[in-house]
Amino acid sequence: MALIGITVCRKLEDYKQAILHVGGEVRIVDPSMSVEDALKGVDGLMLTGGDDVAPSRYGEPAHETVVEAEPGRDEFEIALVNAARARALPLFAICRGVQVLNVACGGTLVQDIPSQVRGALPHSLKVPPNEPYSLAHEVWLDKDTLLSQLMCERLSDADACEVNSRHHQAVKDVAHGFKVSATAPDGVIEAIEDPTARFCLGVQWHPENFWRTGEFRPLFEAFVEASSRQA
Repeated sequence: MALIGITVCRKLEDYKQAILHVGGEVRIVDPSMSVEDALKGVDGLMLTGGDDVAPSRYGEPAHETVVEAEPGRDEFEIALVNAARARALPLFAICRGVQVLNVACGGTLVQDIPSQVRGALPHSLKVPPNEPYSLAHEVWLDKDTLLSQLMCERLSDADACEVNSRHHQAVKDVAHGFKVSATAPDGVIEAIEDPTARFCLGVQWHPENFWRTGEFRPLFEAFVEASSRQA
């Protein structure tokens, strides 16, 4: 059974349940741990949501809307990404996680979608705490990607699906070696992946919120299955 390291965040339960319900085991990792201890025995790494990556990490001054994450989180998670990729561990990154993944690998971010993307859709949807699965907009999937392959049954020959959305930042310059696998209709990047990796996928929405209903279950199944092959 694959052991998945999940980075600590304020809303952990859905991430944990999404992994447990596809047969994985969970270890929560946090900045109080060394990277070595955090990854010891881990078969796959999941990066979770939260506040913004410090723009200094990708060489830019901070926009006035930036809310940096808890102290130590950027350093820890960027180091985790580098160590996990050096070990060829499967990696699944969600919301802030895809931003951490992109920055760790040399990419940059749109710091504030509403003020920096012309004609932007609402990406930071305000929803009641008990409705995190409220749908916000479509994403368009590139057919020649892992993401599209995993979502093929849900898409039924279409190339778009609806997602929930709670972010004001997004990938801007894609890290070297990665490809864009989904965009919103306004052009905002919604998913990236490394086609050379066993499994390295980042999505900007929150598929973990759907663990009860299964709309994005194939993403978690494939991640845990790839991690099981590492074990």
